[in-house]
Amino acid sequence: MKKSKRLKYILKLLKINNISNVQELSQKLEVSHMTVRRDLEELAEQNKVRILHGSIILHPVMNSHSTEKPYSIITEESVHIEEKRRIGIMAASCVEPGDTIIIDYGSTAEYFAKNIPTDIPLTILSYSLNIVSDIAYKENCTLIFTGGLFHKNTLSFESPEGLEMIKNFRANKAFVTASGIDYKFGATCSNFYERPTKKALMQSSMKKILLVDSSKFGLIRSDYFADLNEFDEIITDKGIPDEYRKIIHSLGIILRIA
Repeated sequence: MKKSKRLKYILKLLKINNISNVQELSQKLEVSHMTVRRDLEELAEQNKVRILHGSIILHPVMNSHSTEKPYSIITEESVHIEEKRRIGIMAASCVEPGDTIIIDYGSTAEYFAKNIPTDIPLTILSYSLNIVSDIAYKENCTLIFTGGLFHKNTLSFESPEGLEMIKNFRANKAFVTASGIDYKFGATCSNFYERPTKKALMQSSMKKILLVDSSKFGLIRSDYFADLNEFDEIITDKGIPDEYRKIIHSLGIILRIA
């Protein structure tokens, strides 16, 4: 089969099945794994597929059946408000005097930042405009801001220098957000520029606490940044599917229901 036909076949198969892997494609196309990998690399360079943690999915802009929309924090702030508020309050109760913290961006993280106590000494690293705005007035907080290129859809800042700051920082707790959580494909986000930042904060923190409302479980977004078992705690709401309650407990992760 010519390469052009293979590429069309791969895209057609992904539109039908949503997900595949090298072994499956190799068998169906009757070509070597190496040939499939070269084809996938070409499609990835064209932004037609995403190679995600060993599997292949359609790039969101190519998938006409996908319900994934471009992430906007303005939109996210208007959905699941009560759940996110309760998650934020519970997360804030986990903060202790003297903690050194990294706070991820996102609407749920904003509720967490708003509820952090004002009367205890903390050191907080942030790269998000809304988080910085909520933290700046807290008199006992030492705030570290990474700066960089501003992304309006997430209200976050990103730069090589900021990424190095995160990599060289050491926190005893990181409060992390995600756009999707899947038991097989892990924690994912919706923007390619988020991935390096989220991976850096995971590597720079002793304890990783995931803040995510229950609507995110079972979703897979375009950019993978962590396996589920990399988190020490998960704070969510009572809508979490029973399947995920069992999976989280089986992994030895502390599950807190707000």
